[in-house]
Amino acid sequence: MTYTLSKIGCALLCAWGALSAGTAFAQDYPNRNISLVMPYAAGGPGDIVARIFAGHLQKTLGQTVVVDNTSGASGSIGSAKVARAKPDGYTLLMIHVSHATNPVLLKNLSYNPVTDFEPIGSATEGPMVLVARKDFPAKDLQEFVAYVKANASKLSIGQAGVGSASHLCALMFMNALGVSLTEVPYKGSAPALNDVMGSQLDMVCDQTSTTLPAIQGGKVKAYAAAGKSRLASMPDVPALGEAGVKGFDISISFGIYAPKGTPPAVVDKLVGALQAALRDPDIKARLEGMGVAAVAPERGRPEALRAHLKNEMDSLGPLLIKSGVQAN
Repeated sequence: MTYTLSKIGCALLCAWGALSAGTAFAQDYPNRNISLVMPYAAGGPGDIVARIFAGHLQKTLGQTVVVDNTSGASGSIGSAKVARAKPDGYTLLMIHVSHATNPVLLKNLSYNPVTDFEPIGSATEGPMVLVARKDFPAKDLQEFVAYVKANASKLSIGQAGVGSASHLCALMFMNALGVSLTEVPYKGSAPALNDVMGSQLDMVCDQTSTTLPAIQGGKVKAYAAAGKSRLASMPDVPALGEAGVKGFDISISFGIYAPKGTPPAVVDKLVGALQAALRDPDIKARLEGMGVAAVAPERGRPEALRAHLKNEMDSLGPLLIKSGVQAN
């Protein structure tokens, strides 16, 4: 009995020691630079978003936050880097929908998006919009939907590669209308949009951060917001549901993750810093200027991001499989 009590006492002391060490570590955190891995190329919309948030996190946490563009393989190279990193809060990941779709797109994924990361919270919501060449014959959304249904075999839709936001939007659009358009893959959204502006391509569905300048400049026709409601940045553009199209709701949300095993107290500090950024009027204004919205603070929490990831995996994974996408 004495031996058993001694073992219990030792276990309690060890647990208390570990808790104390973790608390002490969190109190000292951060005391050096933090790396925010952006798994896409520098200069793109994601990179701009990451730099906006990095600047604010730096101000709140009191240490430099460096954006690390580790791109390639649909964001999986940067994600794997964070999954393997020491779980101390000094290496973070900022990623969008590819975190949910990579398990379907990539055969030998070296990490699990659900079990190898600690969610911090969502940061932005990037609405999508359907745009077409400026000489497209339909004058409004209803005519656009009718024309696409009647002429699907003659029409083309661009996308920035398998699993990209524009590809997912194109699949969802075709699935919702029950049509098959000619998909034209590009190496990025910008070349696809350029061909729509030049009338070499009929349409593309992409983030407003990419399409907004072309829409405002009258270089393309904006027919529909790819969501349940109109966009604040484009109140005159109807939502696709207004034309009776069901099951079409997609936006691109960036979230922040830490490696699995990051101490809860460190996660709490990061959540607090993210909350401060989401409430900052300057951050909101800068994001709105590029057609992106800061999410509501309640979405900038671990449980909300965890639920969002599950929802994307449950909805978009089957969509890709149904379309016949083969994992690489």
